[in-house]
Amino acid sequence: MGAAELIVYTRPGCPFCTSLRAGLRRQGLEYRDVDIWQEQDAAAVVRSIADGNETVPTVVLGDWTAVNPSAGQVLDAVREHAPELLPDRKPGPVEGTLNALGLKRDR
Repeated sequence: MGAAELIVYTRPGCPFCTSLRAGLRRQGLEYRDVDIWQEQDAAAVVRSIADGNETVPTVVLGDWTAVNPSAGQVLDAVREHAPELLPDRKPGPVEGTLNALGLKRDR
């Protein structure tokens, strides 16, 4: 079995997806963003998890799945199921804000 991967299924224009991604970046969590409108099998994966609906964000971490979770719920799942994905340290307020905006701070 390969290393655990945090996958967030999204679609363009989804405010819940934007909020979740910002929250995950604020926590320093790395994830793979999968657009269900661009990747052929992604919508089918989401439908299999979300009772036949294409509800996003849908998150997969190994056997753990969640439909429209909060960043806190995802962080708890990472702690429980894949602690190796946790950042070495939690970003400080400035770094967390820059991360949430998709910006990287030069050191």
